[in-house]
Amino acid sequence: MPARASQKKNPTPPRAWQRMLSGRRLDLLDPSPVDIEIEDIAHGLARVARWNGQTKGDLPFNVAQHSLIVEEFCAVLKPGWPAKWKLAALLHDAPEFVIGDMISPFKAQLGGQYKIIEKRLAQAVHLRFSLPADLPEPVEKTIKRADRASAYFEATQLAGFDPAEARRFFGAPRGIAPVALRALSAIAAQEQYLARFDALFRTIEG
Repeated sequence: MPARASQKKNPTPPRAWQRMLSGRRLDLLDPSPVDIEIEDIAHGLARVARWNGQTKGDLPFNVAQHSLIVEEFCAVLKPGWPAKWKLAALLHDAPEFVIGDMISPFKAQLGGQYKIIEKRLAQAVHLRFSLPADLPEPVEKTIKRADRASAYFEATQLAGFDPAEARRFFGAPRGIAPVALRALSAIAAQEQYLARFDALFRTIEG
């Protein structure tokens, strides 16, 4: 009788790429800047709900709209900030166009591998749009401050947090006037996101 093979064939590794509507295939584990298109980012972020969809109103509050607010807050915190850093603020959640918006408690449970994937995606996005792969620390801090301010207003107006609870988790916004939030449709948020990107990117490229 013929001898049986001593080893099984290596199984096919699981697919690690996602096909985009642009036709690009983005490898989540080893993302290339050439496979990133702003149209895919805007489309995806406008359809990702903040707070896992646990917000008031008929429409989910999407990540594209959140990103627009964060960029606006950065301009308030840093008047005269260069367009490239405003663009970085607009793109601060760009990886979520493929990995979604994981709430902070879940991110903490996922641990280091999630952060590695998120960072690689962010670096590829930055390089694609003429930004440094890793942002300077002061820029990161300003974006984070604006991000937490937006989270505070979202939490108290849309996500059911009382102000004391929101201050405990996100801090009280400093240097930023309160804003009244109303969720945009996916199409409206997508269009506004693309328009703001175009305005900032033209300034950088020009």
